[in-house]
Parts: sequence; C-alpha cells; structure tokens
Amino acid sequence: MASRQLGSSGPQVFPLGLGCMGMSDFYGPADRTESLATLAMAIERGMTLLDTGDFYAMGHNELLLQEGLRNVRRDQVQISVKFGALRGPDGSWLGFDCRPAAVKNFVAYSLKRLGTDYIDIYRPARLDPNVPIEETIGAIADLIKAGYVRHIGLSEMGAETIRRAHREHPIVDLQIEYSLISRGIEQKILPACRELGIAVTAYGVLGRGLISGHWSKAQRLEANDFRGHSPRFDPANIDRNLALVDTLRQVATAKGVSVAQIVIAWALSRGSDIIPLVGARRRERLAEALGALEVKLTAEDIAAIEKAVPPEAVAGARYPEHGMASLDSER
Repeated sequence: MASRQLGSSGPQVFPLGLGCMGMSDFYGPADRTESLATLAMAIERGMTLLDTGDFYAMGHNELLLQEGLRNVRRDQVQISVKFGALRGPDGSWLGFDCRPAAVKNFVAYSLKRLGTDYIDIYRPARLDPNVPIEETIGAIADLIKAGYVRHIGLSEMGAETIRRAHREHPIVDLQIEYSLISRGIEQKILPACRELGIAVTAYGVLGRGLISGHWSKAQRLEANDFRGHSPRFDPANIDRNLALVDTLRQVATAKGVSVAQIVIAWALSRGSDIIPLVGARRRERLAEALGALEVKLTAEDIAAIEKAVPPEAVAGARYPEHGMASLDSER
C-alpha cells in the first residue's frame, strides 16, 4: 500500500503507525525482550511512524525506543512525542502543563531519553485549560526554528482549537481516538482537519483490544491495566459490546480475514489522510495488523461492517468521567 502524508506539510509515512505506549504502561506488564523484537519487526517491515509520550511510565517508553533504535538510521523513522501530562511517583495524574517554558523543558528531557537530536512530530497530549493554545504552539515553533523539532501535531483537540493552533503554525496531524466504535470526529473535527490539510493519526483503532476479536468476557485484567477503569470494559457493558464483535466476526469470516484485520482495513478505507496507530506489543499481533494492508474492502463490505457495528452502538464512554472532562475534543 502506498505511503500516506501527514497533512499538507508533513512527512510521508507508512500507512500504519506503531503506538508504543503499551510496551511500558497502562496495559499491565509487558515483556521487554518481546517489545524490542516487535519494534525491530515493525521497522524491518517498513513501518516508519513510532508514537510515544514522555509520560508513558515516566520516560521508560522513550528509553525503550532509544534502545530499539540504536542500530537504525535516524532518517528511517519518524518519532512522534506527546508531552504536557503531569504525573506523581505513584503514577497518579496531576494535570497538564503546556506553558512555553514547560514545553522547552519537556523537549530537552525527551531528546536525552530518546538519544536523538530532533523529534519529528511534537504535540501537547491535551489542551492545558490555563494556557492559550497559541502560546503552546508558538513555543514549539521556536523549537522548530532551533532545529529540535521538525513538525507540530495535536492530540484530542476540538475543531475550534485546531483552527486556532493552525493559524499560529501549520499543524501536520491530529492524534485522536477513531474506530468503528469511536466515530465522533466525523461530525466536526474530521471536516475541520480536511479543510485545513491536517491528517489524522487514529489511536484506539481496535478499541484497546475490545474489538480485536481476541477479547473475552472471562479475561482478567491486571491491577494496573487502564481498561479496568474503562466504561466499555465494565461488566455492565461488556456483554453488549462483545455481541457487536460476534456480529462483526461473521463479516470477517465471510471475507476470509480476522476481526482485527477487517477493523483496521475499515479505518484505512476512511481516507488517505487517516493513519491508524496499532498498539501491538507482540510480534504475532503486529503481523496480524500488517495483514490488514492486504485486505481490499468493497462498498458492500463496508456497508456490512457498519451494519454490524452502527455508529453509537457501543455501550460506555471511551474514558472514565474524569478522563472525558479533560478532552477538548469532547466539548
């Protein structure tokens, strides 16, 4: 499949990006050796866009990437970093800091942990309600002039904030949750991005595993797995949500592919400006995700997929209440 471009002014990237978060945080324990092997396989198979955050296990994920990229040519990959989230030593969330001085402080630490001279795409993880977006973007623009950053991205921002940011400096992509069970961006946010020439790097394409075809009601979650607090995995909602997956499995089986592959293929079919991020942390899951690039969906296939999982059919919000409150994209 042909490469895709991050917006009208960004780099060409492989059609799927690798979300590295789960290799360090939020989904329970990860196997370091297998994570590094998965990263190596991704690069070997041509994947270029690697997404991380400086707050993923408080820098652990960036250090893991440094190790995994030690023998990789720097121009062979694009590193995307989110910043701004504040966490305590117990992993608790303390808010966001996107003041210009904080932006420059965060990038200095990320550059050291990643072992690189520049970051390809730098983005605030959330809108800081106490700092105008123009000030945050202006600070990143200063880092571009100084050579520490190549491009600016956003994460979970609403249409008006996207417009304001783009007026300050060209934005190449918006990172936001987008999948068969999270289609809210189609109303205002995606049209705004397309009007401005901004790509969408879509995370949560498999609903954090919920619509991967591998999840079962009996599956036990580790105490530090985010999904234990997710409304969509709540016992009150899980039966309804897995029933959607059962219906979707019939469509996938008729097509001769896995559930995960048909879900990723659907996301890819939404437009060449959509770059799905797959959060694989094991080689077998990465291989399955890459197989979606070979799936060719017809109009009839897409209609069957969307009939199996209609918009708004999922039970439960995509984050707990306090998490939803922090999302500019949901206002």
